[in-house]
Amino acid sequence: MLNVIWLGLIVVSMVVAAINGKIEVINQAAFEGAKTGVTVSFGLLSVLAFWMGIMRIAEKAGLMELMAKALSPVVRRLFPDVPKGHPALGYILSNMSANLLGLGNAATPMGLKAMQELQKLNPNKEQASPAMCTLLAINTASITLIPTTMIAIRMQYGSANPVEIVGSTLMASFAATGIALLLDRWYRRAANRRAP
Repeated sequence: MLNVIWLGLIVVSMVVAAINGKIEVINQAAFEGAKTGVTVSFGLLSVLAFWMGIMRIAEKAGLMELMAKALSPVVRRLFPDVPKGHPALGYILSNMSANLLGLGNAATPMGLKAMQELQKLNPNKEQASPAMCTLLAINTASITLIPTTMIAIRMQYGSANPVEIVGSTLMASFAATGIALLLDRWYRRAANRRAP
């Protein structure tokens, strides 16, 4: 579906540019966009490599395990229908820990693995289970302590103080996660009331 939306946007922009006699603007924008994309990507690589290294050190030092233990009671309450000791819980904890550190790229594979494991527990394979919806809500909103990607982008574009967004990001991600969890619980209760 997303491919269709992007194709539609491209076709509409080409038609509008052609009608206005500014088709050359599309070529210019395409090359500028490609140049900017490469520049930003290289800037992000260094910061992501740094934080991935920090995360690896934290993992080897036992910090990730400590974080997982601290998050474990919260995860048990958020995912009551996942059996204790199930592999999905480990992936969920890893995903949440990586998101806390602002490492969305590192969190994604763990989130995908968690979804695969949750799908094995799902009685209706055609519909997402409540646990899958909860994971999606948490992963999408995710509390972020250190917004590494945004810091990297701000550094790339010459921000005088690229880390000044940490406080506001923390508040916004707390609020987003809280609202996501409230909506998740509300929909769960509504679904339970409708169930026969």
